[in-house]
Amino acid sequence: MSPKKLAVEVTPEQCAAKIMETIPIIIKFFRAEMRQNAAFLPESLSVPQFRMLAFLDRHPSASLSQLAEHLGVTKATASNLTDRLIQKNLVSRIENPQERRHVILNLTDAGKYHLQQVRSLTSARIASLLTNLPEDQMQSVVEGLTVLSSTFEDILPE
Repeated sequence: MSPKKLAVEVTPEQCAAKIMETIPIIIKFFRAEMRQNAAFLPESLSVPQFRMLAFLDRHPSASLSQLAEHLGVTKATASNLTDRLIQKNLVSRIENPQERRHVILNLTDAGKYHLQQVRSLTSARIASLLTNLPEDQMQSVVEGLTVLSSTFEDILPE
């Protein structure tokens, strides 16, 4: 007979506290890795610029207002970020045919490539850190992240 693992009850408050404690550590790691990995690429980007590329990858033809809201910055700041990425040929901006005062933002092929390169390098680094985890722990991480993703995606507006 195999010994049964005693279940430890965790309250929603304890779970929330652990999430709030862990997410900033992971984000700090991502930022450091992205900065380091960007140094190996021809175009070095700031974290906000990388976040902009990632947003435009998930939301093609986004407006400047949507971008600013996502980044938590003013439209003027988002516009400056956009200008820098247009100069680097990573983002394109065209006038919205329905409303000339609004612009449509998209990644260029170079922007898609750059984003993919940084993501690949960062993903490889994360995988190397997880190599020594036992398979059951990796499975637990995947299951937990899947639950978190679906929980938060369900409540977020589009």
